[in-house]
Amino acid sequence: MIKINLVCVGKLKEKFWVDAQNEYIKRLSKFCKFEIIEVAEKNFLPNSEQVLEEEGKDILSKLKGVSIAFDVEGKKISSQEFAKLIESVAMKSSTLTFVIGSSCGLSNAVKTSVDRRLSFGDITLPHNLFRIVALEQIYRAFMINSGSTYHK
Repeated sequence: MIKINLVCVGKLKEKFWVDAQNEYIKRLSKFCKFEIIEVAEKNFLPNSEQVLEEEGKDILSKLKGVSIAFDVEGKKISSQEFAKLIESVAMKSSTLTFVIGSSCGLSNAVKTSVDRRLSFGDITLPHNLFRIVALEQIYRAFMINSGSTYHK
């Protein structure tokens, strides 16, 4: 069973986000070992370059196995392509790590260290909502790969 990590900058504060996250983690438990790894926001630093650099160091220390960052500048793929990607990684690696940066984005060090960068489109979403969207898409990918009717 593949291990999937989701490295996120910051914590979920509102109960409804935590509840949604927990629901998807519960659903994913049939398909993989899943872990959320939260690293501290550094938004107290004087400028966004320092924020990215410090958050980037924390993110880099958490990368394991094949790593994929969600990045607005990444390649846009469909849910079916995302499912195929997860399936192909699972055949080669025991661990897949996804990364969600902060509102400042991702450092260049993270962008160049990950194996791939993916985008879910050009829209901007709050980070809490994007985390739930990412969880839903990971779950959807497993449902597609299992032949479920969840994906229509």
